[in-house]
Amino acid sequence: MSAKRLYLVDGSTYIFRAYYAVRGLSSSDGTPVNAVYGFTSMILKLLKKENPDYFAIVFDTPAPTFRKKIYEAYKANRPPPPEDLVPQFPLVREVTRALGIPALEMEGWEADDIIGT
Repeated sequence: MSAKRLYLVDGSTYIFRAYYAVRGLSSSDGTPVNAVYGFTSMILKLLKKENPDYFAIVFDTPAPTFRKKIYEAYKANRPPPPEDLVPQFPLVREVTRALGIPALEMEGWEADDIIGT
């Protein structure tokens, strides 16, 4: 019996990676979609290449995390997401749903904390 493989992807990291990898794409109404396109391309490529038995994408939420509650300066030097990236977050979640990929998120926890748990 072969071992089953579970892939959990940090969707938030993939969104930022896609945003900086693909530049200058927008929909006909001007909505930026470069991160959505890059994210979707990376996910489809991963699924095709690895063909995991189980797969889910884990997202950060905008709510403060437990780390921020413990240490107020947590990620204090990190700039906010770029203005043209913000409207793409819900679009990525919409693509994830449209592809039928399970998505996990939990207020107060970052994606990597959920994956590590």
